[in-house]
Amino acid sequence: MKPTDYPNIIFDLGGVILNIDYQRTIKAFAELGAKNVDEKYSQLNQTTLFDEFERGEISANDFRTGIRKVFGADVTDASIDDAWNAMLLDLPANRLDLLGRLQGNKRLVLLSNTNAIHANVFEAEMKAVHGIEDLSGFFEKVYYSFEVGMRKPEERIFQLVIDELGFAPEETLFIDDSPQHIEGAKKVGLNAYYLRADQGETILDLFGDFLA
Repeated sequence: MKPTDYPNIIFDLGGVILNIDYQRTIKAFAELGAKNVDEKYSQLNQTTLFDEFERGEISANDFRTGIRKVFGADVTDASIDDAWNAMLLDLPANRLDLLGRLQGNKRLVLLSNTNAIHANVFEAEMKAVHGIEDLSGFFEKVYYSFEVGMRKPEERIFQLVIDELGFAPEETLFIDDSPQHIEGAKKVGLNAYYLRADQGETILDLFGDFLA
């Protein structure tokens, strides 16, 4: 089946709808004096601290304290937040247009590994640039990892979506830019598409005919 053939589509946020660059955060932490940043945080792997924050198991203040310990850097809360948010780039209007077109033909869901610090920043940016409070108007349901206490690639978070919305896995497409998340989705029977955002591929390449 082609991506346009699936009645149910689960979208990742960062790297799929919202442009992000992990290297900007890695570089920003290094410039603060953090040690061995790329060994402890990357798109493919990260230490327990980041997992806990993305599951909402620790607060933003606990996360900042953990950053100082993990990276051996004595820096301010504001500096940590700035470095952590450095990865967040723009949200192109044409992707929102695409989601709006898809809504009339598909059941759309957003499933993102994110955290309280990032959510506050990208939602404020959406309001400033696009005049919308959040992305809920484009999706049947939004699942943020820090709100549901689970994160990709854990099978249980994919199963949560399937069970709550009554999706048949064989009729559902999951789109993500991280290969480990693709593998997690496949384990529960979902069809999964690995979007190569690092090579310039976007969701417009998959569904651009909806904008024609």
